[in-house]
Amino acid sequence: MSGNYPRVYDAESRNDPDFPWFEYDETFRFPDPDETHGTVVAVGGNLSPGMLVSAYTQGIFPWFNEDDPLYWQSPDPRFVILPENFHIPSRLVRDLVKNRFEIRTDTSFERVINFCSGVSREGQVGTWITDDIIEAYTDLHREGLAHSVEAWQGNQLVGGFYGVLLGDVFFGESMFTRVSDASKTAFAVFARYFFSEMKGRFIDSQVYTDHIARFGGCNISRSAYLRKLSDGLGSAPFARRGLWRPDMLMSWQGQ
Repeated sequence: MSGNYPRVYDAESRNDPDFPWFEYDETFRFPDPDETHGTVVAVGGNLSPGMLVSAYTQGIFPWFNEDDPLYWQSPDPRFVILPENFHIPSRLVRDLVKNRFEIRTDTSFERVINFCSGVSREGQVGTWITDDIIEAYTDLHREGLAHSVEAWQGNQLVGGFYGVLLGDVFFGESMFTRVSDASKTAFAVFARYFFSEMKGRFIDSQVYTDHIARFGGCNISRSAYLRKLSDGLGSAPFARRGLWRPDMLMSWQGQ
């Protein structure tokens, strides 16, 4: 997967034209993250659906900057929310009963991922949600594997996040907010539903963030993560494939 790459990368040059294209139900075997020093497991390849799904099922995800090659990463430690640790901050619990937002799912995936790409983050120049990432995850959404959770006020999309669902594991990718507490409310409603109704095993947040830590996120070793991932995927990682109803979370907002 590695080789001679141009000095500057973009959505046109990052994918290796000589690398095979994998459909979502085709598997690519990455190097074992547990045998990797550092976080980068592989370099190159492409963002085909099968590559992305193969990566997630092996504890790996793409993460690079605009001018980087395609880096496949597996951090150690890994930041996750386990069902026994999940909680909603008390201030947000009080806010939930006010029903300030209508929480919907999978009604505006492309808008959510584009809004996430425009978020300015401290210490970060540019965005890792590049044009090729947007295209690749939008394709996964069309396959029923990537999802958006959205906070609305009237006809205005004011916050939300997106991620990938495989088996009993939700892999969170990014969120945005344009109104105070919009994305937090969307995440709280979803996570409560995911653990209670969907019997989810864990939510993967990849690396530490203060935001997810407030909901009970914790670091676990990469080896522990890979074991939990294997249990969470089971024998049917595509069992939940398909779009979610827009009103899936509505009855949970004020609870």
